[in-house]
Amino acid sequence: MALHCPVNFDAANLRRQIESMYTRVVEQPDGEFHFHRGERYAIDLLGYSAAELEKVPELSKSCFAGVGNPLLIDILLPGDVVLDHACGAGMDLLLAARKVGPSGYAIGVDMTPAMRTRAVMASQLAGLSHRVDIRDGVYEELPVEDASVDVVISNGVLNLAPDKSRVFREIARVLKPGGRLLLADVVVQRELRNEVRQNPDLWAACVGGALQEAEFFELARSAGFTHARISHRFNCFRGTSAERKVSRDLFLHSLNFFARKGAVC
Repeated sequence: MALHCPVNFDAANLRRQIESMYTRVVEQPDGEFHFHRGERYAIDLLGYSAAELEKVPELSKSCFAGVGNPLLIDILLPGDVVLDHACGAGMDLLLAARKVGPSGYAIGVDMTPAMRTRAVMASQLAGLSHRVDIRDGVYEELPVEDASVDVVISNGVLNLAPDKSRVFREIARVLKPGGRLLLADVVVQRELRNEVRQNPDLWAACVGGALQEAEFFELARSAGFTHARISHRFNCFRGTSAERKVSRDLFLHSLNFFARKGAVC
């Protein structure tokens, strides 16, 4: 697999940049960013259901900054335990919590305190706090027990991780055998230039760490997943400054990706 972190890449600084940027999303959801946000974006570019989003509190929807729609990939079943992998302010998490019903459970993990606070408040306002659990954590070390989750949903997170293989292994660890990964993330047509890879602002904006399509399949296979497939594609950066900062022939966009954990992983 191609090296996605340049030599001497400062991963600790990247984490600080990510936390700072997404704290600012909470504080200034209508501010200037390299990426789209909010309910209208989710409906118009990512195919979210307007009717379903009516039941999600505005303080969660306004901070939504996902790049795809993992809930389109497969059906969540009543009773499923779902983990939202870096849940942000909780829009996907609350939609999932409704889908799994009163016998199900939805866990949200996020490293940004401001986002976690929003997610907790939103779950209370939505009347779902009894089946939603928000935890402090990072994608390399999820605060979740082994083989305890039926479905992991992830929206625009993998690209932020310097060690993507470790993130896939951690997702596999928490999934039950046969469990499903419903992942949306950024994709490029070819390898990004080094100056883009070195730019922490573009990493934090979900661009600098973007993969090519074949690499999703390689990561999934290496972590013990099967049945990998791409289900949808989205032009999630249309009209943004991020789109203008990379070559047009890269076609910066996003995809929905499905994989299933094997019986032995």
